Amino acid sequence: MSRAAKPFVQESEDEADPGAAPPVPDMLPEGAAMQAAAALMVRQPSGLWRFATWAFGTLFTFVLSVAAWDFVTGLFARNTVLGWIAFGLVAVAVAVALVLALKEWAAFARLARLDGLRARAVAARMDGDLAGARAVVASLTRLYAARGDTAWGRARLAERQGEVLDADALLTLAEAEVLTPLDAQARAVVETAARQVALVTALVPLALADVATALFANLRMIRRIAEIYGGRSGSFGSLRLLRKVFTSLVATGAVALTDDLIGSVAGGGVLSKLSRRFGEGVVNGALTARVGVAAMEICRPMPFVAQEKPGVTALVSRALSGLMSRGAALAGQGDGADQRSQRP
Repeated sequence: MSRAAKPFVQESEDEADPGAAPPVPDMLPEGAAMQAAAALMVRQPSGLWRFATWAFGTLFTFVLSVAAWDFVTGLFARNTVLGWIAFGLVAVAVAVALVLALKEWAAFARLARLDGLRARAVAARMDGDLAGARAVVASLTRLYAARGDTAWGRARLAERQGEVLDADALLTLAEAEVLTPLDAQARAVVETAARQVALVTALVPLALADVATALFANLRMIRRIAEIYGGRSGSFGSLRLLRKVFTSLVATGAVALTDDLIGSVAGGGVLSKLSRRFGEGVVNGALTARVGVAAMEICRPMPFVAQEKPGVTALVSRALSGLMSRGAALAGQGDGADQRSQRP
């Protein structure tokens, strides 16, 4: 009767040390949608592309003008009544185009007014110029003279500003009394946009849908923030603001996962145990909140001094509190089920 073959064991001189193995990377989401949206907005067209845009735009305008002229003169030659109708329609179209152009120009003028007021406030505070500070306060009061949501603060400012004889204290008083309700409205807009971007990223699996949603939501958020602070930007003004905000954030490296997003990313890590899309949604929402805070700084007629600048983590926590708590609960249930299945 033959003996069973014994296993052959070869001892190796180089024993593997489990402790020396590299750690398993923690694949946290990176906010790809917001990164792509920022890359699209800060990309500057080349000189050739700008020249081509000007050339084709000029050619199209010239061809359209000649075609309209030939159309109207041809109708006048055929029928006077039809010619006058065509002339009236063309005149109405030109008038509407001029009104839209004036509206866009007025939007740019309002944004420039906010920039100038903020620069004057900074200069008056740095120089301790009381006369300059009073001029800034007067401009701020005129800016919001027709706003009912600032009436109470403007009344308190009018009662107390005569007692203040220091430029820094006067600007601080004006900021606290007039801009506090506007800051609350702007924070609510930022939270709404962050919630929308997070939910669409988490629930819509279509390619590029999250990028398009991020661009649209951020554009609408920035436009609404400008309206709250008195900018009321038009279409081109909103695009300019969006590009300005993204350029500022990319230049400072702020469209990334850094220290003030630790709390938000932690929530995203919990949700990513359940679904990576949920974790990506939380991070995209946090980056949207960061864009909103930057838009508040750009559109605000005075810098944040008396009032604390909103924190990204706090904004995201309020905007996604229900989503994050529900995701954490579901992740905990999943961990408990795994532990129960491993019991003998």
